[in-house]
Amino acid sequence: MKILFLGDVVGRAGRRAITENLPRLREAWRLDFVVVNGENASGGMGLTGAHCKSFLEAGADVVTLGDHAFDQKDMMQFIETEPRVIRPLNFSKVAPGKGARVFDARGGRKVLVAQVLGQVFMKRPFDDPFSALDTVLKTHPLGGLVQASLIDIHCEATSEKMGIGHYCDGRASIAVGTHTHVPTGDAQILPGGTAYMTDAGMCGDYNSVIGMEKTEPMRRFITGMPRDRFTPAEGEATLSGLYVETDDRTGKATRIEMVRQGGRLQQSGPL
Repeated sequence: MKILFLGDVVGRAGRRAITENLPRLREAWRLDFVVVNGENASGGMGLTGAHCKSFLEAGADVVTLGDHAFDQKDMMQFIETEPRVIRPLNFSKVAPGKGARVFDARGGRKVLVAQVLGQVFMKRPFDDPFSALDTVLKTHPLGGLVQASLIDIHCEATSEKMGIGHYCDGRASIAVGTHTHVPTGDAQILPGGTAYMTDAGMCGDYNSVIGMEKTEPMRRFITGMPRDRFTPAEGEATLSGLYVETDDRTGKATRIEMVRQGGRLQQSGPL
């Protein structure tokens, strides 16, 4: 199976990059399944139902969220009516929506998608991501009822992401980090057959401070004093993420490539 994961979409620039480029990439790379993390797509904080629909119409099979899952209030209702949206497993026991679900891919194949939030350096305490994942992975073993599985690891600390990645090794096809908006250079297939990357990066304007227009973040760093709200940068975005090929029989990864398309970063992809 050919699977594409795209990291945090940030603001209008990121949304435009998805809607203008994903249909082309889906066809050119003959993708079987696409997951997009959309948690910063609407004004840099959260995701609206309308913006989520635009990603699904552009070719995303699933949209994941994160710690800003419900910053846009209409997502509370939208997620109950749209099963293709996944919020973190360990967000809250009373949160609407699901943190893991099995989806159909091309050819009748099944793909599990799940997301967890980290605990280290996060603003709010969340439940243990390891125990939350353990239950899901035990009930969806590779080579069983699903042909592939993807875990979105939404954490601040790279060490925690790596720990969760190794915890998933041999148990998931893909374990990929999100949240910090900067692509890491450690794309690899772990010893047990799981494709791993500490952070997929963002789909946004990299002439910025993690997707935000530079002036206000820099003012706060220099003076310690806020003046204005953060606003997403609106230059040309780079689509950043991960391309993985998996074996349908075992569910293990057989190929991994970092993805950077358009914008300012050095270009990369499966072709």
